[in-house]
Amino acid sequence: MKIKKALYLALGLIGLGLGAVGAVVPMLPAFPFLLLAAFGFGKSSEKLHTWFVGTKLYKENLETYVAGKGMTMKTKVRIMVTVTVLMSVGFVMMHAVTVGRIVLFCVWVFHIVYFVFGVKTLPAAGDA
Repeated sequence: MKIKKALYLALGLIGLGLGAVGAVVPMLPAFPFLLLAAFGFGKSSEKLHTWFVGTKLYKENLETYVAGKGMTMKTKVRIMVTVTVLMSVGFVMMHAVTVGRIVLFCVWVFHIVYFVFGVKTLPAAGDA
């Protein structure tokens, strides 16, 4: 059982590190990595999970989404643009792999549909 907790802890630390970098670097999305950190810390340590959900990084990027309230339009657009750019690079690089391009395109379409219709749009902080 200790090995399993250690693996979840490592997963949480990796997610936190990449999420922190993603909060600063425009081409690296923070959102999925911070979700990974929340999952890893939640499974490994109650203290770490409590600390993580109290951080500014969590509150600014995940809190409303995890609470089921949604995301601001700015956050949704930032995520969709970043994923679109990154998937476009993969799409171009797979010019000889037709099946890979089809799969990547389907994943991209699902991603856009999910964020447009599946995630509630919250008013911006200044609009509330």
